[in-house]
Amino acid sequence: MERGMVHLYWGTGKGKTTAAMGLALRALGKGMGVTVVQFLKGGMSGELSPLERLGARIYSGAAGDRFFFQMSEAERKELAQAQTRLLHQALQVPCDLLILDEACAAWQLGAVDREMLRQAVLGRPEHCEVVLTGREPADWMKEAAHYSTEMVCHSHPFDRGTQARPGIEF
Repeated sequence: MERGMVHLYWGTGKGKTTAAMGLALRALGKGMGVTVVQFLKGGMSGELSPLERLGARIYSGAAGDRFFFQMSEAERKELAQAQTRLLHQALQVPCDLLILDEACAAWQLGAVDREMLRQAVLGRPEHCEVVLTGREPADWMKEAAHYSTEMVCHSHPFDRGTQARPGIEF
């Protein structure tokens, strides 16, 4: 197999995680090993359970009960340590597709060991594809990306007061 590539789904629009999970489904359908690491989410995304049943390894659940900016410094540090442990665990098992969901925000906020995250992408095994998602990627993420898709929001029901809906937004 050729050298795995880096995919970056980023921007303000809906669909970044959805695109990444669609790629996970496609890879599983072709017998590939898939690992998903979700940063800053509580493991409640609707796609995780079916992907796990299909054989994906899921590392999620290390999220606080508040937004990162609402946390104390001690809570932020604890969350970053928990998310770093998730990433470390995920990297112990070889895979063909590694999805790092919300990696852009985790990097930007310092909510994960930055060097470990960067090494997971830039030092990936020869055959491994890596997907990064998030609103604002670091410059190095943009430079590393073979695929870069910016999703731009033009309209969203949340702006009109509609709350996130199970099965649609999460």
